[in-house]
Amino acid sequence: MTSGATPLGLGVLASGRGSNLQAILDACARPGFPARVVVVISDRERAQALERARAAGVEARFINPKDFADREAFDLALVREFTARQVGLVCSAGFMRILSPVFVRAFAGRVVGVHPALLPAFPGLHAQRQALAYGVRVAGATVHFVDDGVDTGPIILQASVPVHPDDTEETLSARILVEEHRLYPEAIRLFAEGRLTIAGRKVLIR
Repeated sequence: MTSGATPLGLGVLASGRGSNLQAILDACARPGFPARVVVVISDRERAQALERARAAGVEARFINPKDFADREAFDLALVREFTARQVGLVCSAGFMRILSPVFVRAFAGRVVGVHPALLPAFPGLHAQRQALAYGVRVAGATVHFVDDGVDTGPIILQASVPVHPDDTEETLSARILVEEHRLYPEAIRLFAEGRLTIAGRKVLIR
């Protein structure tokens, strides 16, 4: 980030323990990192991610999906929250809800997510379990732009990890998570520096 430049405002969506959120918060705390988290929103009141946000001095909000008539109404509420805070990039970090077209359109090209597989292989839930059941020799992590499909958006960064013969879902997940924590802040940095261009299915890195 150049001296005097305003850091990109990040809005983070999280449902669980928030380990990827923590990796993002840690990156944002480093001198010269071109982004900062302005708000963390969860659909679960007791999500550990909210505690991580508060510990970092970041606004943390629980928004209850049950307070809304349908998925689109909930997503519109998210759009209002992020727009009010001038969020430039939305980061889905363990958010266990599929974002509707209403949300994705509102932040077109400005929503990123991370997935514990080498997409397009093993989208959806339990990717590590899927990989082990399939017998792959290599697994990994993907940071991608979010569209209105399930883990179908253009790929930004990927990293592979070996699958060991004695791996369990837990051991493989832990090895992949190390790469998620490395890739996600790097993808945010590239976006904040204006170095990513979406060209059809491909993301060009300048």
